[in-house]
Amino acid sequence: MNTTLTRRQFLTRTALALGAAKLPRLCASDARPAGLRVFIMAHSFHIFVAQALPPVVAAAGIKGHMLAGRQMIGGSRVQQHWDLPDEKNEAKKALREGKVDVLTMSPNWVVPDEGIEKFVELGLAHNPKLRVLVQLSWMPWDGWLPEEKVPNNEARDARPLDIVKTANARWKGLLEPQLRALNAKLGREVINAVPVGDAVLKLRELVVAGKAPGIAKQSELFNDQIGHAKAPVVALATYCHFACIYRTSPVGLTDPQPELDRISPDLKPLLQRIAWETVAVHPMSGITK
Repeated sequence: MNTTLTRRQFLTRTALALGAAKLPRLCASDARPAGLRVFIMAHSFHIFVAQALPPVVAAAGIKGHMLAGRQMIGGSRVQQHWDLPDEKNEAKKALREGKVDVLTMSPNWVVPDEGIEKFVELGLAHNPKLRVLVQLSWMPWDGWLPEEKVPNNEARDARPLDIVKTANARWKGLLEPQLRALNAKLGREVINAVPVGDAVLKLRELVVAGKAPGIAKQSELFNDQIGHAKAPVVALATYCHFACIYRTSPVGLTDPQPELDRISPDLKPLLQRIAWETVAVHPMSGITK
């Protein structure tokens, strides 16, 4: 079998190895964290984590992980989940029964979101050790203001990323202060942020620079104008959540990712590194402390 590497493969793998060597690993192989009961409350930019996360957890050798439930409302604010009638509200039911260790949620672009505090208060009343993760998503339409929206998916290929970064920063500037204020009110860090949007921006920068193995255009990351995720973004978001939930690096995991492998064998390790680098430096991820 021919095992000769192309110059691009050699440079990519060398960069991955050097990058991984500089990153902290918060969980040694002989001190794996215990599995957690995780409830995924989501819109379509987040619900896939419910299915994609367990193979990553298994690859890390973590035992006892359990999906405590899932609840999906397309394009939703967290408040919309709160407003669901009790007979349809699986999130409230699981929290009231004390069956959740980690609750994840994903506000949309209408923030601050009053539903976040309501779920936090309900969950803590039944499990004082509850942790809440709030996904900081990537921008739908590349920006929610009318003048920012891309007319179609292909338009992303010519879109200056400065426009997307500005929209991302503006949204975080509205949501993150709410999360910090809630933690201050609670007197401890119950809520952590999962900076998926920052990670997706890093990936898009690498695509533009020609440094994302197997991905030639930004539009290859998304399914449509709105920005629903294709496999690379699904995997990247899942690695970010794994890192925040278990405070463990995903770098080097051998979780099965056949869709990524079809694109390039070098893509999965790159996404793992982007996720860990992004989470490890974000001040609200729960990792930096």
